[in-house]
Amino acid sequence: MSYMGIAGLQLELAAQNNVALICAEITRVKKRFPWVEMLVVGELASHGFDIGKAEPAGGDTEQRFSALARKLGVWLVPGSYYERDGEHIYNTAPVINPQGEVVSRYRKIYPFLPYEKGVCPGDRFVVFDVPQVGRFGVSICYDGWFPETTRSLMAMGAEVIIHPTLTNTNDREQEMVMARANAVMNQCYFVDINVGPPLGNGCSIVCDFDGNIVHQASGQAEVITFEVDLTALRRARERGLMGLGQPLKSLRDNPVVFPAYQAALAPSEALNQLGALKVPGPVNGDATTPQDD
Repeated sequence: MSYMGIAGLQLELAAQNNVALICAEITRVKKRFPWVEMLVVGELASHGFDIGKAEPAGGDTEQRFSALARKLGVWLVPGSYYERDGEHIYNTAPVINPQGEVVSRYRKIYPFLPYEKGVCPGDRFVVFDVPQVGRFGVSICYDGWFPETTRSLMAMGAEVIIHPTLTNTNDREQEMVMARANAVMNQCYFVDINVGPPLGNGCSIVCDFDGNIVHQASGQAEVITFEVDLTALRRARERGLMGLGQPLKSLRDNPVVFPAYQAALAPSEALNQLGALKVPGPVNGDATTPQDD
């Protein structure tokens, strides 16, 4: 099985404690759409922008979401919250499995500076495996402006990028363009779930591995349900975008040193598994090498 039902919840939230409301909406969506196995909420949905609401990892907010995931038997990425770790504060998104276990916590690598003041950058990329489905990666909002974040997750094997967002500014249109670009350049699903008004301005977007828009939301509350097909994604990575370019293989096979980093692409087990860079053969046959004219 390489399919999974996902729901993105674009909720209308204020700058307050929204945990009870979020839990109620997650419960309602799972009851209405029982085929959904993972639910995603926007960035900082639980408490808004106030770093004074920061909690330690495993605090009350996370415990409530863990209990809910266990009760409903779902994967849950409930957006992010401000996490206090000693003298430092991070913008952190937990990943919770259907047993209610926190399998990972992703700390936003690129806080929205200079506006997201007092928040430290994380330094670790996060991927996690959904058994019998595939590998997922996590990034948060402003991370999407840096192509290195999605590229790093792809190189670590991610096929679906879960991307909670909290945008209430007039650059939301640009972010939707970047979501689509991140998806097609890395041949991955890109699941960008924003918060609705008054905290955010909505317009969540889900893109597939061919760069197509699966759904683009309005500025109001919406539940975005869809299914990822990772069998089709893997075939596109192997045979190329619409049978044409195979950008991940070209990236892997070119030894160029990038001036921005003074380094070549690091080895990637995920990229090595894509096979040789060849012209695709017949649909039910093997790929072939191109012939000279």
